[in-house]
Amino acid sequence: MATPFPFACPRCHSTLTQTAPDELCCAAEGLSFQRIDGAWRFLLPERAGYFAQFIREYETIRQAEGRGSQDAAYYRSLPYRDLSGRMSADWRIRAASFDAFLRECIVPAERQGRRLRALDLGAGNGWLSNRLAARGHAAAAVDLMVNDFDGLGCQRYYETAFVPVQAEFDRLPFPAGAADLILFNSSLHYAVHIDETLREALRVLDAAGRLVIMDSPVYRDAGSGERMVHERERSFVQRFGFPSNSLPSQNYLTYRLLDELARALNVDWRIITPAYGIGWMLRPLRARLSRGDREPAKFHVIIGTRATEVAATAAKSTCVD
Repeated sequence: MATPFPFACPRCHSTLTQTAPDELCCAAEGLSFQRIDGAWRFLLPERAGYFAQFIREYETIRQAEGRGSQDAAYYRSLPYRDLSGRMSADWRIRAASFDAFLRECIVPAERQGRRLRALDLGAGNGWLSNRLAARGHAAAAVDLMVNDFDGLGCQRYYETAFVPVQAEFDRLPFPAGAADLILFNSSLHYAVHIDETLREALRVLDAAGRLVIMDSPVYRDAGSGERMVHERERSFVQRFGFPSNSLPSQNYLTYRLLDELARALNVDWRIITPAYGIGWMLRPLRARLSRGDREPAKFHVIIGTRATEVAATAAKSTCVD
């Protein structure tokens, strides 16, 4: 199997057998999985219908927003330059978050000579997987979307080698411990049950690995998050004719939820807020003036490690001192 990642059945986690260059089979479940147009398809048949409306509406919105390009240079320039000029403000935020992620998670590993196995969950067009692969790391881009303007089909525009995988977050097609780094790339807020989604990620994560949440909206007050969701749904109805709420996703995080997840999952979080510029710093003031008392969302790079691993590392440092 020509991939740096071992695959496992997304239903039962059994080892898969390669029956053809582009086909893997699970004997236990009687399932086969194909690689089509370069992307491995691991979305279970009973789940395809569950996600069909979400995928259709998501792609409709992204196309209407002018996402994507037919120019390879557009994809290769992300996140630092938006050559289309249509979503430049969004990409400036993504670039700042990505730089913080590199500084905190990638550069330290590179200084130790480590080649990481990274799962890019919510990879979209694969820009982050491309950046990691260019630095010599093994990357798998995981997403539901396989289109060639904003989904995994965009792999054809890159010169690097990474592994496109269509799968859902709650049923990852990898065995336990397959990744050193799992990154929710502006995507965890789409989960329906965030605790279950994170448990599945931790199953696949190596014991000493890192779990990173990047660019999901975070609020102190859950009521502000609910108001944001309702505002967005009204806007979508006006612009596209539907609210885009076919899945009962959380759509945002709160600091209280992060604390609850840390206790439930035995994870320690480290929250980093990238510097997004003076305009971003003034958002709370503008929000109070234009939206009443609804707080604006904050976007962080949230780095999680298993609490037992943190304790062991601290103890080792104490012994060395």
